[in-house]
Amino acid sequence: MLDIPFQKHTSRIQRRVDQLATVTDEKGTITRTFLSPAMEHANHLVAGWMREAGLETREDSVGNLLGQSPSSDAPIFLLGSHLDTVRNAGRFDGALGVILGIEAVEILRSAKVTLPFSLAVAGFADEEGVRFQNAYIGSKTFCGLLTSQELLKVDREGQKMLDVIEQWCGYKFSLPCPTFSRDELSGYLEVHMEQGPVLESEGLALGVVSAIAGQLRCELTWTGKASHAGTTPVGLRRDALAGAAEFIRSLDKASDEFTGLMATVGRLTVEPNVSNVVPARVIHTLDARHQSDSVLYEAGKWIERRANEIADSLRLDFRWEVLLASPARKCDELLSRKLLDAVTKVTGTSRILPSGAGHDAAILSPLYPAAVLFVRCRDGLSHHPDEFVSEEDIGMALRATIEFLRSWEAP
Repeated sequence: MLDIPFQKHTSRIQRRVDQLATVTDEKGTITRTFLSPAMEHANHLVAGWMREAGLETREDSVGNLLGQSPSSDAPIFLLGSHLDTVRNAGRFDGALGVILGIEAVEILRSAKVTLPFSLAVAGFADEEGVRFQNAYIGSKTFCGLLTSQELLKVDREGQKMLDVIEQWCGYKFSLPCPTFSRDELSGYLEVHMEQGPVLESEGLALGVVSAIAGQLRCELTWTGKASHAGTTPVGLRRDALAGAAEFIRSLDKASDEFTGLMATVGRLTVEPNVSNVVPARVIHTLDARHQSDSVLYEAGKWIERRANEIADSLRLDFRWEVLLASPARKCDELLSRKLLDAVTKVTGTSRILPSGAGHDAAILSPLYPAAVLFVRCRDGLSHHPDEFVSEEDIGMALRATIEFLRSWEAP
C-alpha cells in the first residue's frame, strides 16, 4: 500500500458528507429531488471538489455531473453514485460513493500513481425516483436508455418530465446517446452503504455485491364513494381505504407464497381525508423486489390478482399502473473478483452478498462491467435521518478502492 495519510482523507470525506447534507429543498430534513434547486446547489458544490482533485467537470441535459481526468487515449474507469435523495433522508446514501470517488482520484493524483486507464467520477441526478416515481432517470440518460414514454410522466404538481428537463437545460431535449461507448468506458465501481444489517451482524466492514435485485414499482388506485361516517351502515359502504388496508395486509401472504419477496406500501394518499367521511379514493404505491426476475414476475401477477379480488368483494373500482420494472442484474464477475481481492487485502476478510436495494450499477451493468462495494452501516438503517457509517469503515472502503484501482487492468 502507498504511504498515504488515510486518516486525513477519511476525515475530509466525512466533512464533505456533512456539508452536502446541509443542501436540501426542505428545511430541517435532507431532501434533494430531480432538477430541484437543492440538486443544482449540490452539483455546484460537488463540482468544486471535483476540480480540486484535478477533474474537468460538465453537466448533461438532465443534471448528471461528471468529473473527468484531462483527455487521453486511455480507456476510462468510472467511480460514482447518485446525489439525489429520498424525502427526509440520511446523509450517506449515494453521496458517500461520489465523495469517496473524488477522494480516491485526489489520492492517486497526488501520489503520482500511473494507471493504465484514466479516471472519472459521476454524480447521477436521479436514482431514487422521488419526483416522477421513475427511478434511475440520471443513469438511464447517461447510458442512452431513457425512453420517450418516460418523458411523459408527471410529478405531483402536474409538470411533465420533458417540460421540466427543457426548462432546466434551456433547449429542446432529445433522447440521448450513451455518454461513453463500450470501448471508451472499461468499468464502473459504485461504493455504497449496505442499507441492510448483514455486514454489521457478521462484524464485517466491507462486502462485495454479487447481484442487484429486480424491482417492480406500481401505483394502485381504489375508488369507492364518500358517505357520512355516522349514518352509512358498514355493509352499504364503498370504503376505498378498507380495500387498500386489506391489500396491504395481503402482502404478508405474498411474502409467504414467494420466498425472498420484499413488498412494501410506502406512500398513501386518502381522499377526502376527513375524519367523519368514508374515504372515497385511495392512491398508494407498491414496491416489490426479488433476486429472481421470474419469481418477481409471478409475484406481481399474484399480487395484482389479489388486489382485483379485494376490489370486487368491496364493490370498488380499481386501477393498477406499473411505474417501473427493473430486472435483476448480476455484477461483473471479473471486476467483482478483483474488488474482493482488494477487500481481502485491506480487511483480511471476504464477503459476497446480494443487494436488495437498487443502484445505478444496475443500469450501467448491461453496457459496461460494473461492481458494487458495500460499506457497513449502523443497525442496517437507511432512507432515514439516523443512517450512519463510521469514519473507520469509510477509511476501509477508501483503502480498498485505492487497492482495487491499482490492481485493475482495463481489458
